Amino acid sequence: MPSSEPFSLVSALSGETLLEAAAMLLAFVAVLFLGSALLPGRRVTGPDADGDRRVYKLNGLVLFLIVTVAAGLAQASGRFSLSVLHTHFVALFVVANVFAFALSGWLFFRGARTRKEARVSWRDFFMGVEAGPTWFGLDLKLFSYCPSLIGLALFNASFAAVQYETYGELTLGMALYQIFTFLYVLNYFQFEQGMIHTWDIVSERFGWNLVWGDYALVPFFYCLPGWWLVHAPEPLSPAATVAIVLLFVFGFWLFRGANQQKHSFKRDPDVRIWGKPARTLDGRLLVSGFWGIGRHLNYTGEICVYLAFALTTGLAS
Repeated sequence: MPSSEPFSLVSALSGETLLEAAAMLLAFVAVLFLGSALLPGRRVTGPDADGDRRVYKLNGLVLFLIVTVAAGLAQASGRFSLSVLHTHFVALFVVANVFAFALSGWLFFRGARTRKEARVSWRDFFMGVEAGPTWFGLDLKLFSYCPSLIGLALFNASFAAVQYETYGELTLGMALYQIFTFLYVLNYFQFEQGMIHTWDIVSERFGWNLVWGDYALVPFFYCLPGWWLVHAPEPLSPAATVAIVLLFVFGFWLFRGANQQKHSFKRDPDVRIWGKPARTLDGRLLVSGFWGIGRHLNYTGEICVYLAFALTTGLAS
């Protein structure tokens, strides 16, 4: 990667660029919020959380596909280039941090007004006050995965657009990275129902800790291999390509398989896993399938997937 690029990005952090980035971010979140609120979706009742069973509307897959098709058509028609996300990357990151702190502050003061049994502290700003805040009927915690992961997908696509516009082709590393990350995001929305059984949705409160992760960490840090690949100097060898693909396939199989088994067990404790009735410890801890081999092999698989993302950049990175 040219050594001057990071410095040119920082120097482009002008007031005008920040205003453009702010308009882009606010419009993006607003469009996704309206889409989540207006598009039809399956309503699913979540697990019991301190006596409260919340109902979630699941339409993230439809929303993701609409955004993907719209962005693809705009790019192909030549009327809009996703490369604008690359040129505004640093400005968007700054604005996303401001947005995360502002949203966290709003959630904090909103929760403080409704909490009656105890006073709130500044720790609650970071860890959250409310477990399931809603706005216009939408669960904000579940919704925030949409701008998080769709934003990640758009950043990744912008890197491919820049490389193609600059060099007239995509490198093998970039092509693999695009395939891997698209499948990762697509599969999340396919499995959206499983998210309502995760720890952060069921038990964690929605404060800066999760807000910053959704609006800054995931879209701006998970895409760094793609940012590097725009001007990657090191081509992938055939052996490296095969190894990276096998690592991704193995990790994806392990990650999704373990999560699917846990989700199936949460919905029906009498489910059969690998052809046998699910076995448990103390009636609640699954010890069948992947979960009988090792605890949290889903994270092992996910780490393999992320490592495959990173290895597309080659060892020079």
